[in-house]
Amino acid sequence: MKIAVLPGDGIGTEIIAEAVKVLKALDLKFELETAPVGGAAYEAAGHPLPESTLKLAKEADAILFGAVGDWKYDKLERALRPEQAILGLRKHLGLFANFRPAICYEQLTHASSLKPELVSGLDILIVRELTGDIYFGQPRGKRTATDGAFPGAEEAFDTMRYTRPEIERIAHVAFQAARKRNKKVTSVDKANVLETFQFWKDIVTEIGQQYPDVKLDHMYVDNAAMQLVKAPKSFDVIVTGNMFGDILSDEASMLTGSIGMLPSASLNSKNQGLYEPSHGSAPDIAGKGVANPLATILSAAMMLRFSLNQEAAAQRIEAAVQKVLAQGLRTPDIHSAGTTQVGTAQMGDAVVKALA
Repeated sequence: MKIAVLPGDGIGTEIIAEAVKVLKALDLKFELETAPVGGAAYEAAGHPLPESTLKLAKEADAILFGAVGDWKYDKLERALRPEQAILGLRKHLGLFANFRPAICYEQLTHASSLKPELVSGLDILIVRELTGDIYFGQPRGKRTATDGAFPGAEEAFDTMRYTRPEIERIAHVAFQAARKRNKKVTSVDKANVLETFQFWKDIVTEIGQQYPDVKLDHMYVDNAAMQLVKAPKSFDVIVTGNMFGDILSDEASMLTGSIGMLPSASLNSKNQGLYEPSHGSAPDIAGKGVANPLATILSAAMMLRFSLNQEAAAQRIEAAVQKVLAQGLRTPDIHSAGTTQVGTAQMGDAVVKALA
């Protein structure tokens, strides 16, 4: 089993080190190969996604990814900014299906921004389409406006677009995931305003007819954002487009207590996947040893489950994380009175110990 390890920038190197530590504690044989990505790759090779890194990613069975980005790169032209690395990997590997579970562990109900009774037992799966929508749509750029309220003025534009096959395949992924859970899919759109998402709604409805055992409902994105904080446990599987999924999954992360607890998986049609925490590179705390590695460790568990066919090992990691939380160990982002605050490496060590 070959795993490409791409730590990236900021806290990426710290949290990846702990996930690798946990993987090595398992009685499994991995071939781990590390390569630079993001700002670190730009410094080393002049590009955020060098050909050598992309080649390794294509050859690997799975990719364990940290985070990319730093304020010091904000003045680079867009094609050379660290964030282009993750977009490039999604495009070149065809990673169209993003799984972002939002689970509130019983030990962290107090850390959520909502009342405990609203989040206790919370288990949502957000399925985000990852390679289409306004993030990748063409044309895009800057030009002189020829119409609108201010013709002749400078303007910028992006294009929101989806093809039928893109919507069909992510809908199938969502319905199949729901069959293994509570058999409910909520499709989130903005069909009342956007032609793209009326098209989305119509096609998801068509696909839903192939899954009569799964309940399908539709919700506008603004209402979905409200319902996530009003009645989050009313959701099971949420399926939506790239931009809406990006926003809603970050909102859902705070229901769990911290975005530092939110893993993610991005899969292609071959189940080759990129696994990363949902949070960013957090340059403000990089090097301080206080970042929460649990989202990355849980992402490694998802990697074992979805790409490496190691369900038992995935469950071992998840059980170890729950055991550590039950012991009262907390990184600063989830720390509260009555718990023990630990650093990044200490948390990783605790998970390794719990595995035994």
